[in-house]
Amino acid sequence: MAPPSIERTLAASTRVITERPGTIVVAFLLLTALFAGGFSDIEMEEGLDTFAEGVEAQEAQDQIESEFEPPFESDAPTTQLIQRGENVLTKDALLRLLEFQHHLERGDDYRVEETSSIAEAVVQSIDPTAESREEQIRALEDASDGEVRETIRELSEEPAFTASLSDDFNPDEPYASATIATATHDGGADAEVVQFRVQDAAASMDGEFVVFGGGILDAEFENVIEDSLAIIVPVVIVLILAFLVAAYRDPFDLLLGLVALVMAVIWTFGFTGYAGIQFTDMMIAIPPLLLAIGIDFGIHAVNRYREERVDGAGIHDGMREAATQLLVAFFIVTGTTVIGFGANVTSDLEPIRDFGFVASVGIVFTFLIFGLFLPAAKVWLDDVRATYGLPTFGSSPLGSEDSTLGRVLPVGAHLGNRAPVTMLLVALLVTAGGGAYATTVDTTFEEEDFLPPEELPDYVEAVPGPMAPSEYTATGTINYLEDTFESGEDDEVTVYVEGPIAADHTLESIYRASEDPPETVVTTTDGTAVVAEHESVVDVMHEYAADDVAYARALEANDRSGSGVPDQNVEFLLEELLASEFREDALEYVTEDLDSTRVIYTVEADATQAEVTADAEELADNYRLEATPTGDVVVFHEISELILRSSLLSLGLAIVFTAAFLVAIYHVFEGRASLGIANLVPIVVTVGVLGGTMPLLGIPLNALTGTVLSITIGVGVAYSVHVTHRFVDEYNECGDGYEALLITLQGTGGALTGSMLTTLGGAGSLVLAITPLLGQFGFLMVVSVIYSYLMAVLVLPPTLLLWERFAG
Repeated sequence: MAPPSIERTLAASTRVITERPGTIVVAFLLLTALFAGGFSDIEMEEGLDTFAEGVEAQEAQDQIESEFEPPFESDAPTTQLIQRGENVLTKDALLRLLEFQHHLERGDDYRVEETSSIAEAVVQSIDPTAESREEQIRALEDASDGEVRETIRELSEEPAFTASLSDDFNPDEPYASATIATATHDGGADAEVVQFRVQDAAASMDGEFVVFGGGILDAEFENVIEDSLAIIVPVVIVLILAFLVAAYRDPFDLLLGLVALVMAVIWTFGFTGYAGIQFTDMMIAIPPLLLAIGIDFGIHAVNRYREERVDGAGIHDGMREAATQLLVAFFIVTGTTVIGFGANVTSDLEPIRDFGFVASVGIVFTFLIFGLFLPAAKVWLDDVRATYGLPTFGSSPLGSEDSTLGRVLPVGAHLGNRAPVTMLLVALLVTAGGGAYATTVDTTFEEEDFLPPEELPDYVEAVPGPMAPSEYTATGTINYLEDTFESGEDDEVTVYVEGPIAADHTLESIYRASEDPPETVVTTTDGTAVVAEHESVVDVMHEYAADDVAYARALEANDRSGSGVPDQNVEFLLEELLASEFREDALEYVTEDLDSTRVIYTVEADATQAEVTADAEELADNYRLEATPTGDVVVFHEISELILRSSLLSLGLAIVFTAAFLVAIYHVFEGRASLGIANLVPIVVTVGVLGGTMPLLGIPLNALTGTVLSITIGVGVAYSVHVTHRFVDEYNECGDGYEALLITLQGTGGALTGSMLTTLGGAGSLVLAITPLLGQFGFLMVVSVIYSYLMAVLVLPPTLLLWERFAG
């Protein structure tokens, strides 16, 4: 029995629900209108940048960009113009490329300041006097095919020329299937606007040109949120309607359930807007989860009320009895679900923290709406129907004894009654096996997780009219660049060095750290030692020395080791460099106050994030000053490590706090703390099996799937709590565990099945999202819901029978 204070609270709540239902309905509708005002304050934040905030490697990257990048580089958008579909080294192909450049340079809409390409290099080599783009086009038109081929052979000795050619470049009989040209826009240009204009221009040019840039990428990151919602929301509505029609079988009850669901979403995201929390890709998963919990609450509330009405209770008495029992169950479910979602607020990644927080707040709102508003609205509605003689429809509860469902659901009780120990041992062995296999799951964080696949599924292409998704090219272009060109975004890492750069030992120590580098670092040789291929301020020193004899002598005189790196009078040499015409080049590698520098290393493009990061850290550890490795590959790996740590921490906290909560709740309400442990057993089994399922199906642990394990505890507890709570009530009545389980599974089990099916519709809709991140999360949630339901009706019954034997 619950303590007197809790009984009084329950009595007061049920009294308000049954005696003043209209007041509750009006109050909740007014609150809904208030929360709806927060929708206008919601701001969307797309892309990967939100995950990188606070990451050490990203902070180093930001510091580098603020200290070393020249202002014009950071402000001026750059667009890549990829020519492909032919031998791009023929005279005709080079002409087409030059004409495209000329078209962009003279069109005001494109805001192009300059363009560069291999075509320009070929023409300048053939006719150095051709300066304007028109002159270069005429010079190339006048050149013979043989002259063009010979010029390309000569230029093939220059790395700068071959760097923009595809991997299949053949200099002997000049051939390449693709090349990359660049267009630099003025600093005030909107990257997204001008790059889409360039993309339209490319479609009208002769030849095949693919346009790519940061503006296009950012636009697709933004569009994917809206397009995913446009597909998911209608599907969720249709599925929920279908399931609720089958579960309620009453249009009035169906309407009440839908209104309550809409209210839960409005309250949650209205609060999000008022709180200033940004809507990221991860937030798309929250509405289906809230709908899943809300549907569960709604079906249980209506089903339990119908059971009382079938037994002869009146409207008010029936709801009072149902609400007294269900408010306790709903409170327990809400507490455990908030713990499951809320455990994610411990993450080091802000989007995951926000996701956990908003979902937790949404669950509390859902509890209030379905625990108070829905029962009150149901009483008010049934009073109106009774007063005015309005028709009633399906009012029988789900899963009655004589139904097929009522005969199937108690199978766990039947088997558990025969061999409870055996069933529990099998469940625990499966859990251990799943947990062990779960350690092999991959942890990833990649750009492609947030973008649609290169080929959209057929159902996406078939979406009609205004719901049709935008055109997505970024993933295909990124894949093409990685497959076709040697260079890529992940082929270099940077070591950010802080300290007295002007000290005589510093530059020499950087050189020494680069000797005999780790395996993934590309190497070169200085004639005496194998050294990591890298760029640093020393390279600019040598460029200045090649241009100035006096500086060359000073550099040589202060290089006692003969390594080409000065090891005395370093401050003088650096100050001379910064006072020369090479100042801007030097400031890309060293700060003006000589307090920090950066060294850029080339790494193998096919190495994994983990391998490159480990080797970059090894390089940084060899520095005599404070050094931090960074770069996209290092940042992404650090985020993936944080995702793994976050998921393990949130899972551990969810289990510990859920166990403590259940033990305390069952001690307070029933005087049987051990029921809390029994209640947790099927959840632990579910988590273990789900963890083992991820590597089995090839689903990685990413920013969103990493939250599923702790969420499963919250969602899964809902099923086991409803069974356990009803079991205790029936056990207190009849004193026989087996008989109590039969009644529970035939009564609550029916509502459990209905809520499971509708939850599958809500969570499963995420599978249709056009990003892998959401699709994998949705699929995993479907698996989680099925596992949770099965464990509640198969593993929990023998657990409760053993509880009766040893602790009941």
